[in-house]
Amino acid sequence: MSAGGAFGGNRGLRPIPPEKGIFPLDHQHQCDLQKKEYLSCLKTSGHLSERCRQFSKKYLECRMEKNLMAKQNMSELGFENESKPESSSHKNGTLHEVQ
Repeated sequence: MSAGGAFGGNRGLRPIPPEKGIFPLDHQHQCDLQKKEYLSCLKTSGHLSERCRQFSKKYLECRMEKNLMAKQNMSELGFENESKPESSSHKNGTLHEVQ
């Protein structure tokens, strides 16, 4: 009746890892300081991750520098360039100067 394995999985089919979310563990603790800063921030902010974005960014940058994850543009990971000037704004899909 059942075509699946003992726990509902299909035997014989190879699992496909997700594109993101799985990367090597930091066995040599190369980014422990950044990880601890981020976790400490989460704890003090009541686990509101948006208040700890700068620590999350530093942790991801460390992982990329140490080849613990693929190098990617930070904007692709949800971190916009925070230092860019606010000289223009988007309205109705067109660029307008702010005066």
